[in-house]
Amino acid sequence: MYKFLKEIIKGLWQMNPTFRIILGMCPTLAVTTTSLNGMAMGLAATFVLVFSNVIISSVRNLIPKNVRIPVFIVIIASFVTIVDMIMAAYFPELHETLGLFIPLIVVNCIILGRAEAFASKNAVIYSLADGLGMGVGFTLSLTFLGSIREFLGNGTLFGIALFGESYAPSLIMIMPPGAFITLGLLMALMNKMEEKKAGNKYS
Repeated sequence: MYKFLKEIIKGLWQMNPTFRIILGMCPTLAVTTTSLNGMAMGLAATFVLVFSNVIISSVRNLIPKNVRIPVFIVIIASFVTIVDMIMAAYFPELHETLGLFIPLIVVNCIILGRAEAFASKNAVIYSLADGLGMGVGFTLSLTFLGSIREFLGNGTLFGIALFGESYAPSLIMIMPPGAFITLGLLMALMNKMEEKKAGNKYS
C-alpha cells in the first residue's frame, strides 16, 4: 500500500509532468487559455495514461523488445480514439475547442515515456498508480495554469464572470506569450520552494 501511494504522490509534486520533468509542453501551452480547457485536456490524458499503463504492464512479458515502441503506440492510440469519440459525442463544443490536441495525445511524451520507463518494467497495480499520479499531476497543473490565465485575461473562472464591466483584462495572458510567462513564473516558484525545502532539511 505504501508503494502504491508513493507512486501516486510522486506525480503530484516530485515528478510533476509539467513543472518538474517538463514534458507535454505543446498541450500545456496551447490549450490552457481557460481553466475548463486545461482540466479537460488533463482528464483526457489521465484516462489514456491509466489504461495504457495497465494494458502495457499486463502484456509486457509478451511484447518483443525490438517492436515494443510500435506496440505501445498502438495501445495508446486505441485509448486516445475512445477519448476522442466520447468527447465528440457528449462534449462537442469542448471537442472542437481542443481540436487536434486530442489525437496528439498519442505522441504525448508523458504517456509514451511512462509506458517505456515504468509500465513495461513494473507490476499492473504500480503501473496503475503511476498513471493515476502522473495524470492527476498533469490535470492539476493544466487546470491551475488555465485558471490563472483565464482569471487575468478574461476576468472569469470556469466561465463565471468575477468582476463587473469595468474590469480591464490583460489580454496578453490568453495569448501565446501569456502561456510562457505564466508557466515560467510557476516553475520558478516551485524551484524556489524546493530550494527552501532543501535548505531547511540540511540546516
